[in-house]
Amino acid sequence: MAGMFATTPPAHRFLAAQPWFAAQDASLRQALQDGVHTLRGAKGEAVLEAGAEVGGWYAVLSGLVMLHSPEARGRQSAFLGVPDGEWFGEGSAMKAEPRRYRVVALRETQLMCLPLPLFQRLRETSLAFNQCLAAHLNMRLGQAMAIIEAGRMRSPEHRVALYLSPLFWRSTRRIHLTQEELGHLAGLSRQTVNRVLRQLEALRIVSLDFGRVAIVDDAALAAYISDTADA
Repeated sequence: MAGMFATTPPAHRFLAAQPWFAAQDASLRQALQDGVHTLRGAKGEAVLEAGAEVGGWYAVLSGLVMLHSPEARGRQSAFLGVPDGEWFGEGSAMKAEPRRYRVVALRETQLMCLPLPLFQRLRETSLAFNQCLAAHLNMRLGQAMAIIEAGRMRSPEHRVALYLSPLFWRSTRRIHLTQEELGHLAGLSRQTVNRVLRQLEALRIVSLDFGRVAIVDDAALAAYISDTADA
């Protein structure tokens, strides 16, 4: 149930795997393990609401979430998807203002929250943490610029290919993503996504197998994205 918190071993394992964690002294490492908590969301559920007070910095332990905010006339715009193993919400955690977007689970999802006091303590005391945070912010900036550009394009081919690129899926080139989920992220219908994926498969850029999209040729995918940018 969303909003129910519990410390779990997966959260501790996730923390221990962070490149900045080992650089902290023993007391802070213990405080981090004691302080983090988790929350779950079912498919389609808003795990974190827009306008709510920000509780900390979040990571996806399992599942997939979509960040989006309401648009005018009742329409909604996806910002990006965040898969398991990645952090999100650092901008909100760094500003004293309510969350500006909703976090919706696209499948059953478990999140971990690093509470604001601990997040702020790391920012104030840890060079290793700040170096990782700066790299993460730079990655998010690149994603944001790509999404803005894609939003100006009318080509569904470009949008689908962009959302399959390493810019959005750094940890794997075999993406466990359904066509429905990809459609949510790219703002396209499942039928349109299916058509584009079949085209990419015919070009031997991707292979499709039971909800998995495997990138066969990253160079060809990059060229396809470039070729469709002006379409």
